[in-house]
Amino acid sequence: MRPLFGVEHAAIPRTWSSNTDPTDRRINALVRHLVESSSSSMADSLSASVASSLHSDSVFAHVLRAPEDPILGVTVAYNKDPSPNKLNLGVGAYRTEEGKPLVLNVVRKAEHQLVNDITRVKEYLPIVGLAEFNKQSAKLIFGANSPAILENRVATVQCLSGTGSLRVGGEFLARHYHERQIYIPLPTWGNHPKVFTLAGLSVKTYRYYDPSTRGLNFQGLLEDLGSAPPGAIVLLHACAHNPTGVDPTLEQWDQIRKLMRSKQLLPFFDSAYQGFASGSLDTDAQPVRLFVADGGECFVAQSYAKNLGLYGERVGALSIVCKNADVASRVESQLKLVIRPMYSNPPIHGASIVATILKDRNLFDEWTIELKSMADRIISMRQQLFDALRARGTPGDWSHIIKQIGMFTFTGLNPEQVSFMTKEYHIYMTSDGRISMAGLSSRTVPHLADGIHAAVTRVV
Repeated sequence: MRPLFGVEHAAIPRTWSSNTDPTDRRINALVRHLVESSSSSMADSLSASVASSLHSDSVFAHVLRAPEDPILGVTVAYNKDPSPNKLNLGVGAYRTEEGKPLVLNVVRKAEHQLVNDITRVKEYLPIVGLAEFNKQSAKLIFGANSPAILENRVATVQCLSGTGSLRVGGEFLARHYHERQIYIPLPTWGNHPKVFTLAGLSVKTYRYYDPSTRGLNFQGLLEDLGSAPPGAIVLLHACAHNPTGVDPTLEQWDQIRKLMRSKQLLPFFDSAYQGFASGSLDTDAQPVRLFVADGGECFVAQSYAKNLGLYGERVGALSIVCKNADVASRVESQLKLVIRPMYSNPPIHGASIVATILKDRNLFDEWTIELKSMADRIISMRQQLFDALRARGTPGDWSHIIKQIGMFTFTGLNPEQVSFMTKEYHIYMTSDGRISMAGLSSRTVPHLADGIHAAVTRVV
């Protein structure tokens, strides 16, 4: 073993047999004392040197302070605000009517089962994760009777929530797919371009949101995907588009599918809100199942942060639908080579919670009830905010608030209006005007409506 600070010592005996000459033992003890004294002196000298260096320039003195994450930074600013009327609408996490984080009852029940199962151990999971979790996750998004599952054409690996699933998928594509360009909607979740760029892909955008209608720019979307090079990857939000809350209709989804298949574009779905958008797991999975039903290949990143409230557990899955079982098996083998040097293997607890719920009919049914309750509360907040703005005679058409779906609403407020609301009303949101409907309550809707009304009437 190398000694501390890299100082090498001559080998010094630490024990002596009873047959060792007393004179030899005294000499050895003296030598050891002298060496250790020298070592102590040298250590003191080095310690003084280190202490001195603390007062000089660091080797990292050139490192600049990074800006706050545009989304997470909202919460940082909110936490520093002493106002009793402050309102945080930036955080992408569900809140109760009382403004508190929610742990689902079904999650507590599953955890209780797991904690009281004395046969459970904390051994490493395989590189691909918990087998039952992967099996149940694929069934949840594709449907239990999906031909892709029945034909073993799906390679599923457990990842670190949605972000980790996207990153693993992106790196796999950078290594093994012939086209490095990925098209993402404009706008999209702020982490998408960073994740795919660092994974080794070249990020392009396609038109998605129309500010004039606060709805979908469907024609622009078709034109941009139609102009993409054959084989390009296309990121699609499975439901509850983040940040706009604007989704294509099922008929529009089918047009998108036909165009992409004709151009051999590769779909990569980000499914962060299954069941959380409409309240129905099957309804929110329809766009993905539409693409899988035609026999083509696609990628799906799943997250259980929102629909099971497992934000901090970081539970997600990446599924790749392949043409046949042999390809799927080989794809899985290469996914292992992506994961192993990245984080080796995923954590066990969160995945065990999900697997316990998904495989137990009673727990699953209870989950669907709680899930619909969360979705319905968000839908109610949309209606209440729309009604409050209409009651105040706030200029503009605010019907997009009730037309959009999911956790987020793209209000249409500009950065100056957002800044005004933060300064004057202590209401926090991202600078693009995105608000989390889950952060609202019946008590805070009037305050938000007052802030929006003042912003649009006083700030151009």
